[in-house]
Amino acid sequence: MIYVHIPFCRSFCTYCDFYSEAVPGCKGRGTLDQRLFLRYQKALCDEILSRRHEITGEINTLYIGGGTPSVLPLSFFEALLQTLKQAGVRTDFEEFTVEVNPEDVVEKGEGYIRGLTRLGVNRISMGVQSFDDGILKWMNRRHNSENARRAYHIIESSGMENISIDLIFGLGRQTLKQWEDTVHQALEISSSGKLPPHISAYQLSVEPGSMLAEFVRRGTFREASQEECRQQYDLLCKCLNEAGYNHYEISNFALEGKEAIHNSAYWDHVPYTGFGPGAHSFLVSEDSGNQPVIMRKWNNPDLKAYLYRFGRTEEGGDFMNSSIPPDAVVGSEILTKEQYDLETLMLSLRTSAGVDEGFLRAHTDSRALEKMLSCGCLVPAMEGRIRIPEESFFISDGIIAEIA
Repeated sequence: MIYVHIPFCRSFCTYCDFYSEAVPGCKGRGTLDQRLFLRYQKALCDEILSRRHEITGEINTLYIGGGTPSVLPLSFFEALLQTLKQAGVRTDFEEFTVEVNPEDVVEKGEGYIRGLTRLGVNRISMGVQSFDDGILKWMNRRHNSENARRAYHIIESSGMENISIDLIFGLGRQTLKQWEDTVHQALEISSSGKLPPHISAYQLSVEPGSMLAEFVRRGTFREASQEECRQQYDLLCKCLNEAGYNHYEISNFALEGKEAIHNSAYWDHVPYTGFGPGAHSFLVSEDSGNQPVIMRKWNNPDLKAYLYRFGRTEEGGDFMNSSIPPDAVVGSEILTKEQYDLETLMLSLRTSAGVDEGFLRAHTDSRALEKMLSCGCLVPAMEGRIRIPEESFFISDGIIAEIA
């Protein structure tokens, strides 16, 4: 698994704390933006080649997220794939996902999506978030509901069959009726009458450093109550179950066979390598005694440091700019077996597949576990596994905290 982070956005959403830098795309900035994209492309490719030894195992997925990858030209993705080939990666990925913004799709048109398809992209993830124009404006999204639909139709008409859309619930300013309308419009977004293959829905959270956190500090934003969030989540589950979706992870719903391969591997604790500022990696290797070494590694969210750290010399002999210390760009930690096991437990219980019962009993408080089983907060699943039932997904954090 490979993840690539694109640290650019045309504007910043009210709720977002993901790292990115502004590239507004204003008149007169085009050349500046292209120069920045080329410089980032060069640094990213150099990072990949300098860390090729960390790309191990069967690489069957590539996920390009952000930020907003769709602000980039097709030539960027082409250069990225060429570099991955140089690093020894087979690029016939089982799943190759690119995140897009509706406004970029409308602006660039079907040719852009067809270009991505020719490069091997077989899954598009589009941030819609809402079909209420007032809420979209408050979120500082660049698109409106009409352009969300137009963008989906463009992606469809390009021949892309695996499309995922993101929604957000749990806004204090959003009524249950507004949320119900958004869910129904999401189900009806296709011009051909087909259901979207995949829907992700996330509860709004106030993240430090976001505009939303500042609104809360000023007292200009009311957070939704847990009861309001619960009602919206229950409505979402009901509507999507009735439409035939598999609720395979707390925030993710898919038609049969359209579950996200890449994201599912995260929940299965599969190792992955991440590139770009803000990207994380989860690496498993062996020490001299053939014992597993489990490492989490991350690039610090600092584009300037990243661009100075990575880059070939004129002679092409050194990938690194030695004037920038490594810890300005990269951080890491070694996980103990106990930490790894706890993460495995927590990630597995986010899914409808659940966790192996033997593993669960070996790594939890027995009395707390029996309490959760007796009250139905944990139930048997297939093949000797235990899961949190869908009706308790909303309180999963509390259930996991109780037994872990």
